[in-house]
Amino acid sequence: MGNHQQFKHKGMDKRKLITELQSQGLKLVKADTGVSGRKGGAGPSDHKAITLDGTTVMIPVYNDVAAKSPYSIETSQDRVLQENGSAIAEISLPQQPKFYALKTAAGIPYSQIALLHSHNVLATTVLQTCIRYGNRNSSCQFCAIGQSLAAGKTIAQKTPAQLAEVAEAAVRLDGVEHLVMTTGTPNVTDRGAAYLSECAAAVKARVDLPIQAQCEPPDDFSWFAKMKAAGIDSLGMHLEVIEPEVRDRIMPGKAQVSLDYYFQAFEAAVEVFGWGQVNTYILAGLGDSQETIITTCDRLINLGVYPFVVPFVPITGTPLANHQPPSSEFMYAIYEKVGAMLSNAGMSSRDIKAGCAKCGACSALSVFENTNH
Repeated sequence: MGNHQQFKHKGMDKRKLITELQSQGLKLVKADTGVSGRKGGAGPSDHKAITLDGTTVMIPVYNDVAAKSPYSIETSQDRVLQENGSAIAEISLPQQPKFYALKTAAGIPYSQIALLHSHNVLATTVLQTCIRYGNRNSSCQFCAIGQSLAAGKTIAQKTPAQLAEVAEAAVRLDGVEHLVMTTGTPNVTDRGAAYLSECAAAVKARVDLPIQAQCEPPDDFSWFAKMKAAGIDSLGMHLEVIEPEVRDRIMPGKAQVSLDYYFQAFEAAVEVFGWGQVNTYILAGLGDSQETIITTCDRLINLGVYPFVVPFVPITGTPLANHQPPSSEFMYAIYEKVGAMLSNAGMSSRDIKAGCAKCGACSALSVFENTNH
């Protein structure tokens, strides 16, 4: 199967294939794929990383959508992507990172403190609890932050010292290039900014690693300067969804933080972190129209914020577990428009110092950017 001539994908639109895989998922025909994926938790849950033609992407594999996907892989030996049983492309799967084999002095596996995302990104949820999560009247309906904790795959609070220890090992053993630190929202004042700053300072004291922190907008924008001073290089504040009705339905608690306040926070954060170093997740497929997403992305880019548009992926065990993900056509149309806007603005995921948008693996957006920039 090593002969490229046997594969259909030589004439295939790579952007289209990645877009389809992220919308439709990937079926694992046999259980011996030999690489780790993840179920539950924050970030790209129910996903597996694959590398296709030099681009590493996170593809849903563990949810109901993936079980019905026309795309599949058979075993860990052949690394052949199939569509309806026909070989279409060669892929590779990142190996289990070496730092996963280690434990702290207290016996906590490093993998319960931080995980490898894509092939070169270390990611952690510093506080695995959220003031909104326990109550379905306030929780984000897509969130699975409590699942990995309940399953014993992580710990509720990662200490700054633990994070520094794991980050140093991940850089040394696995060549990790940046760190993403997110958090459940612990309170309605700093919204986790204080603890993220403490964690970042500890990591930077131990290892030179670019860091993105992610939290809701704090009540006092002076936190942005404190976060930067602590060693945080880029900031993620995630809109997720945009239209008022969709916000109220999908994330009733978080919807209490108004869009206007988010945009005030974006403006203040860009002044501190710099143009293009502030990002926001937009989850497409939860009810926002294409027009709303594209118009909002334009507004964000004009402010200096990178809009990281990601197809919504339903996670098993959440209220939206059976929600249909967006079609690849819906996503492709958005990617084309937003990719052109980014190119016109000279904004690129490659110029971001750290974080989800720099990694880009949960979205196809980066392959729609103008690579001549």
